[in-house]
Amino acid sequence: MRILAVSGSLRSDSHNTRLLRVAAQQLPPGVELELYDGLKQIPPFDEDDEARPAPEVVQWRTAIEAADAVLFATPEYNSSIPGQLKNAIDWLSRPKAEAALRNKPVAVIGASTSMFGGLWAQAELRKVLSASGGRVLDAELAVATAHDAFDDDALTDPELADALRAVVADLAGLAEQRAETTRLAA
Repeated sequence: MRILAVSGSLRSDSHNTRLLRVAAQQLPPGVELELYDGLKQIPPFDEDDEARPAPEVVQWRTAIEAADAVLFATPEYNSSIPGQLKNAIDWLSRPKAEAALRNKPVAVIGASTSMFGGLWAQAELRKVLSASGGRVLDAELAVATAHDAFDDDALTDPELADALRAVVADLAGLAEQRAETTRLAA
């Protein structure tokens, strides 16, 4: 099983990218995590380009479609999700009948330097992913004061580490349920 990990932050030293790297160490047996690194190259969504999307958009859609599940980690910008992440999801949502996120198991986590760990951004992202057709895991993981939450590539709080492990395991379980349902329907 393959989980695609998408950081909503474009910053090279991103707390959210670091959180996804920590998640890669928390995987259940038989699950691998691939970090998607092409978010910055996705052009602005334009309905005029929908019929002939840029190669970066095709690669983005292909990466999402090939994954069994997607784990998003988002920072919080102005109480919401980063514009580039929202833009990339807009490309996945259209055309509606062929949306790359349609019935795709997805989970949202996040890290922020604030005391709230980006809770508003996570709620917004879950809403956008649901509206885009994703099967959004009902789980929450907010890493507050992210600048102090990591020791190299590990979370300093064991409870947060356990919660991250649970989110990843639940996402893998949701993906397995989807695969089983698809097998039974075939």
